Amino acid sequence: MKKPVSPSATSQASLRLHFRNGQRLGPGKIELLECIARARSISGAARAMGMSYRQAWLLVDDMNRLFAEPVVKTCPGRSQGAGGSELTAFGERVIALFRAAERRTAEAVALQLQELDAALAPLAASQPDRDADAG
Repeated sequence: MKKPVSPSATSQASLRLHFRNGQRLGPGKIELLECIARARSISGAARAMGMSYRQAWLLVDDMNRLFAEPVVKTCPGRSQGAGGSELTAFGERVIALFRAAERRTAEAVALQLQELDAALAPLAASQPDRDADAG
């Protein structure tokens, strides 16, 4: 289901990296890493993002296997007061590299996006969701 679009919303580009091994890295996984950094736990990050712990854990596991170095370090023993999760230095670097690439992408396509944005059809008060009707 599409999110409702505000007439004052700005169009934007998004970045998703497709690696040569078939794996992908996009804004959702990066947001998960940022939430883990804040919450210092995978379960806390999952709650903040409205996803299940299992889904968050599987995404973290995918990212830890994607690179030669892990992006998240888990520390068992949460029930005893210790434990939790934290980003590794490499995990912090992955976030920084992705966010820098996002900014450069946005800058690179700004003029083209502005022209395409100006060419959009006006929004009707109750425009049908064409994607939902397409099938």
